[in-house]
Amino acid sequence: MEKATFAGGCFWCMVKPFVEWDGIEKVTSGYMGGHVENPTYEDVKSGESGHLEVVQIEYNPNIFPYEKLLEIYWMQIDPTDDGGQFHDRGESYRTAIFYHTEEQRKLAEKSKIELEASGKFKKPIVTEIRPATTFYEAEDYHQDYYKKNPVHYEEDRKKSGRDEFIQTYWKS
Repeated sequence: MEKATFAGGCFWCMVKPFVEWDGIEKVTSGYMGGHVENPTYEDVKSGESGHLEVVQIEYNPNIFPYEKLLEIYWMQIDPTDDGGQFHDRGESYRTAIFYHTEEQRKLAEKSKIELEASGKFKKPIVTEIRPATTFYEAEDYHQDYYKKNPVHYEEDRKKSGRDEFIQTYWKS
């Protein structure tokens, strides 16, 4: 098993796209990249801790390669927005790929270059590629939020603009 960690705005919306694939064993919402030990959701949301909301994925690379995780990741975010994602604004909602190995770093850099060269976006790709640091699991009520609170999850996702963005850039 290996780990992959992605920041894509609100972690509630980043779990479901990954969980339903063979080879994905676990997707956990959490925080990474900041300077405060054991941050709470309030610490992270305030922007004071420096952490980003992330999902950490435990996967079997023999069944589900890292390159496929990257493809799914890019199709969930606006990689040109450095102020957050969709209606979630602020530092904690910025995008980033946190690599756990040198191979992941190389593959992430390659995928970013390919996306930029594709011409799909008119603005530059601003998603950072950073070394993984300590992962802090988010509070239990954030885990599998789409299952625990399906009505609120769907309402929040709809008003965020994320689905319209995905439809415009990836489904057309």
